[in-house]
Amino acid sequence: MSQYTPMIEQYLEIKEQHQDAILFFRLGDFYEMFFQDAETASRELEIVLTARDGGQDERIPMCGIPYHAADSYIARLVAQGYKVAICEQVEDPKKARGIVKREVVRIITPGTITDENLLQEDRNNYLAAVVESKNCAGLAWVDVSTGEFQVTEFTGPAGLAALSVELQRIAPAECLIDNLGNLYSQYWTNPAWPLRAAAAGIPEPALDLSRAQNILLNHFKTATLDGFGLRGFSAGIMAAAAIILFLQETHQQHLENILGLKVHRPEQYLGIDAASRRNLEITGNLRDGGKQNTLLSILDLCHTGMGKRLLRKWLELPLREVSAINRRLDGVEELFSNIELREQLAAVLKRIYDMERLGGKLGSGLANPRDLLALKSSCQALNDLTELLQGCQTEIIRHAGSMDNLQDIANLIDQAIMDEAPITVKEGGLIKPGFDQEIDELKRLASEGSAWLVDYENKEKERTGIKHLKVGFNKVFGYYLEISRSNLHLVPADYVRKQTLVNTERFITDALKQYEDRILGARERLFALEYEAFVRLRNTVAEHLQRIQDSASKVALVDVLLALAECAFRNDYVRPLVDESGRIEIKAGRHPVVEQNLPGGHFVPNDVRMDSDRCRFMLITGPNMGGKSTYMRQTALIVILAQMGCFVPAREARIGVVDQIFTRVGASDDLASGQSTFMVEMVEVANILHNASPKSLVILDEIGRGTSTFDGLSIARAVCEDLANRIKARTLFATHYHELTSLAEDTPGIVNLSVSVKESGDTVVFLKKVLPGKADKSYGIHVAGLAGVPETVLQRAKEVLKQLENRPPKASASLVFEQPALFASENALLTELRRLDVDSLSPREALNILYRWKSDFA
Repeated sequence: MSQYTPMIEQYLEIKEQHQDAILFFRLGDFYEMFFQDAETASRELEIVLTARDGGQDERIPMCGIPYHAADSYIARLVAQGYKVAICEQVEDPKKARGIVKREVVRIITPGTITDENLLQEDRNNYLAAVVESKNCAGLAWVDVSTGEFQVTEFTGPAGLAALSVELQRIAPAECLIDNLGNLYSQYWTNPAWPLRAAAAGIPEPALDLSRAQNILLNHFKTATLDGFGLRGFSAGIMAAAAIILFLQETHQQHLENILGLKVHRPEQYLGIDAASRRNLEITGNLRDGGKQNTLLSILDLCHTGMGKRLLRKWLELPLREVSAINRRLDGVEELFSNIELREQLAAVLKRIYDMERLGGKLGSGLANPRDLLALKSSCQALNDLTELLQGCQTEIIRHAGSMDNLQDIANLIDQAIMDEAPITVKEGGLIKPGFDQEIDELKRLASEGSAWLVDYENKEKERTGIKHLKVGFNKVFGYYLEISRSNLHLVPADYVRKQTLVNTERFITDALKQYEDRILGARERLFALEYEAFVRLRNTVAEHLQRIQDSASKVALVDVLLALAECAFRNDYVRPLVDESGRIEIKAGRHPVVEQNLPGGHFVPNDVRMDSDRCRFMLITGPNMGGKSTYMRQTALIVILAQMGCFVPAREARIGVVDQIFTRVGASDDLASGQSTFMVEMVEVANILHNASPKSLVILDEIGRGTSTFDGLSIARAVCEDLANRIKARTLFATHYHELTSLAEDTPGIVNLSVSVKESGDTVVFLKKVLPGKADKSYGIHVAGLAGVPETVLQRAKEVLKQLENRPPKASASLVFEQPALFASENALLTELRRLDVDSLSPREALNILYRWKSDFA
């Protein structure tokens, strides 16, 4: 004989199949959790932990939440990395024989969320999968809420590093990964790995290529995968199949909104590694990773969720192909020049809901009546949008204006769904009159029933003399007559007491009971018919998902082009000339973010003039706080803006297409992985030297400062020479090693720049202007004073500086650090003398050595 009640036995049977999830077990109007799940949920959700009788002597831990408020609780659990299994009652309790049948209908994980209340409007929520096979790594990712599904592969020795960069760009909420693979062992388990995604295993069938191909063929209902561009793919196919299997398991059904699979080709886009994304604060700031004070925050004037997400993609993946860049710039320019059209488009876009995610809910079978009303409203706005775009001339806007306006879908929903329909689907009030004849008949009966209740209440008031008698209803007791205690002496004998409250009592009569049986049966039938009609309608609309997704993508395109045009208009941006010239020429360039945080007109613009020959390497010297870092960053950001198809903050700009941007700026220890500031710096420098090309843009700020002066200068010089002579990348290199400025005299392509300063006595003003030539001071003591360093320390620093400037190199160095002087010629000469075998030298060899010493050291 079992030690548990039948209901707890049922719970345990279902829980056995979902041990890695918190089971939300439906009991009436609540989701209940038991045993360990209850303890976990009560702690994480801060709800009361109680107990109930489960058939044992000891009571079972239990907690619960109202089903109608479940979304917010689910969001909190999923945000903390938990899986939530939703177990629903799948039969009518009134018709159940014994325990009500229950099944898990959906499993919610961080990467499979579709409810907009649980998602961020402006960013995708990706589920990714990584499969490694031989010398190849496959990466696939999907946003279930929008239907976006992409795949790519990485091969060769650098494939794993490229995969890690792409994963960090995608930033999935959840990743399916083999814990025996190289990515897992080399990156995922490293405490310094910046990606914090929930991890799950790869479904076993996906690891067999033949089975993986069949999984995708069955899902897309095609005979070949060649149409998706997957010819020659292996690991990528397995990664994509892993995602499909995982979604089928969690959603318990076919996902209709995942209609295609797109091959992502990284070589088509401007490469920006993870360090550069972070350093340039493109979509996340350095302070807390948030959007504030990022390039994205300046550009994001979009009106729709799908537009915001597309804008983020454009910013993360600027283009390399000049013609594609110019198509975007053409569209921005057309809208930039037409303020009236911009205002009209903005007004229409504000009426359009997130059609991508509405389509996702349709495809998942989760759309509710309010979702269909939102889709109807959006479709109605599409008609106005296409009319506004009819007169546009540029290719990209004409393409967007060719969207299907979906008026047949709008009309269908309008005919069926009540304008004020509830969010729930099983409690009636959904279907408009005239859509379904049987529903109309039942509504007529219900309406007549309401009139009967009013008439019955009036008759009972007259019969009993109780003026304040009223008829009421609740789900527990059904219909009743409510009478105050002061009138109980007037209650007739045929009234049967049903419930006693503090100030009133409730009664039932035979007539009211007969009415209840009749009307509730009709109401239940009405609710069931309305639900069936709604599901049919939802399925009909879902048959048009491809059309809805296509129109949504074109709306997003219009939204992004409009946002970029509006941003350019508000901030005085200009259209850049983008070509294959190898030049970067910017007149009066500005930092798009910094200028927003300064009073109008206070930002000092600067010019940039680089090419692939005479001026490819800019060596920038000058004081801290002089503007070197801002100058370099704004150059990189202007390149990114130009190649994403946006106007730029400058008076004039010409951008020769860049293939990759690399940055090494700032100083930070990586304590989690035991790496010092200098080690982090050298790792990033090594990445640049291994991967930069002549078409790259390299930003280097203060290389070598994390070690001794002698070592740091040596490394900085060697890096400069390698970038200028071997790689020939366009480079901006800021340094306080003034000794490096001599490189401009003997290394082709290196040019000196400096940030200007105005001195007047002890007063120093940083002019923020970058000019040709080299600096001879760093003004570090002045900056220390601005930072609040005590005056006594500043005075002592000035004394030491004066001594250093008046001493020979060797004495100056030992005064401070007791280390060899920079270029300590005496030491080098002594070392060579000690090693010299004088007896073995011929007169000619000895003379040659003497001449060399004279040349090197005299």
